[in-house]
Amino acid sequence: MRIQNNARSFLSAAALAVLVGCATTEEPKPAPAPAPAPTPATPAPAPAAAPAPVAKPAPVPPKPMALRVTSVELFEFDKSRLTQVATDKLDREVVVRLGEFQVIRQINVNGHADRLGSAQYNQKLSERRAEAVKAYLARQGAPADKIETYGFGKTLQVKSCPDQKDRKALIECLQPNRRVVVEVEGTARP
Repeated sequence: MRIQNNARSFLSAAALAVLVGCATTEEPKPAPAPAPAPTPATPAPAPAAAPAPVAKPAPVPPKPMALRVTSVELFEFDKSRLTQVATDKLDREVVVRLGEFQVIRQINVNGHADRLGSAQYNQKLSERRAEAVKAYLARQGAPADKIETYGFGKTLQVKSCPDQKDRKALIECLQPNRRVVVEVEGTARP
């Protein structure tokens, strides 16, 4: 019995040792997972290109503009003074149209006379007529420093009236020659 007790004690001690050994023995840690195999280096995608700057449309240059007005019936025979009819006509045909210009480069005022009288007299008369129109346009707001005047005397007749024998009828017939031509050059408003 003693052997039996010793065997039991031994078995009990061995069991206890196994239990104690199990309790204190750490379980083995699982093996670490293998590191992923390196992937071949692929070039990183290029950053998206910044959008090209959108250019503003170039401003449209103002259009050159010319205004040519031939005004007849501005002057009485042998006169350089503007009549009321003449100023009304200049207002309608020239002054109002000056507003169509953004920039006025120049205004030419060309005075003319009919063929009656000497060349020297008609030259001076045509110059006075051009100056009268210049002064009127400047009073109406046209830039006086841009206005040039020219007298053409009786050199550029638009009507000849060769069959008129009566002086009064001839003066009446030659009326279109007593004129002023106004030419405005500049750029139009957009």
